[in-house]
Amino acid sequence: QVQLVESGGGRVQAGGSLRLSCAVSTRTFSSYIMGWFRQAPGKGREFVAAISRSPYSTYYADSVKGRFTISRDNAKNTVYLQMNSLKPEDTAVYYCAADTTIQAVTIDRYDYDYWGQGTQVTVSS
Repeated sequence: QVQLVESGGGRVQAGGSLRLSCAVSTRTFSSYIMGWFRQAPGKGREFVAAISRSPYSTYYADSVKGRFTISRDNAKNTVYLQMNSLKPEDTAVYYCAADTTIQAVTIDRYDYDYWGQGTQVTVSS
């Protein structure tokens, strides 16, 4: 069973930064497509960013492009989300997810097989 554990959430003022981490328990992490999604109160879960297998192409939602950076460290089985210039509208529970079967990067949450428990990010104005 693949397990994902997020960390790094918290409360920050607008304009600040946070770095989320997601540790994945698996021997085949390098073969996974990894994604970050978020869910604000009363809203659906939305795509934030994704990173492919090597050569590690990255994809972002328009709302975070230029502010967030997704990266991965295959030696540590970990994917990161560096979030800069945070805005109050970034407030949400952030989830990492693993796509273990589909060959191309997808922004559709239903294509991801495994999910973490989520970590709260709160941005105050």
